[in-house]
Amino acid sequence: MEKLFIEATRGTPQINFDAEKKLLKLEGQSYPENAFKFYEPVFNWIDEYIQKFLSKELKVEVSLRYANTSSSKCILMILDKFEEAYIQGLPLSLDWYCDLENESELETAEEFKEDISFPFNIISI
Repeated sequence: MEKLFIEATRGTPQINFDAEKKLLKLEGQSYPENAFKFYEPVFNWIDEYIQKFLSKELKVEVSLRYANTSSSKCILMILDKFEEAYIQGLPLSLDWYCDLENESELETAEEFKEDISFPFNIISI
């Protein structure tokens, strides 16, 4: 399976998904003009990974300083995909890195964590 790498811009996060390393990284800020279009290759890559490697461990690392409303919806869709896969048996853990002194960042991470049953760690940076 090919890697998915999207370079960060001022309004989009860096996406670095590597099936060989079983590591998915999302970092930066997310406020693209069209979030659903931006995240479409991410959704597709995750679907393919889950289909091919359901029994392989997966590590997810997220560090988003800011995400607008439409990006947050896309992140939630990604987390829902992970949740479904976890329920089906995908060994999965997520580390969400944020500045714990930034209430907005911490609140965002905590809100995403609320509806998730897979291991979801909020880590201070």
